[in-house]
Amino acid sequence: MTTTVTDEQIQALAATAKPFSLALLQWGPKRTMDGADAIELEHQRRMVSLRADGIIAVLCPVASDTVAGVAIMTVPAEEAAKIMAEDPCVQADMIRCEVHPCHGFPGDTLPA
Repeated sequence: MTTTVTDEQIQALAATAKPFSLALLQWGPKRTMDGADAIELEHQRRMVSLRADGIIAVLCPVASDTVAGVAIMTVPAEEAAKIMAEDPCVQADMIRCEVHPCHGFPGDTLPA
């Protein structure tokens, strides 16, 4: 670490925290079932649509045999869990999803 951060800076940042939901998507047992490609395409279309609608603030597919992706959602965890339960891959047991409440800070972004 090269940047020194004071207690006051930590407290000021903490005061700006906003609630979000973290959706952790893991591959399920039916990931490679017949018709999986078409179902996954609909999952991708839905996730990108949720992102375009502002429900997903950060969408990160993961290149892994176990983890499918991560999404930071702008809705409360209970609502995020309901949204994700309607996902085609979740319904087909191709993906399993855990949703956790979390906090983020205004201005945080992914580098371009």
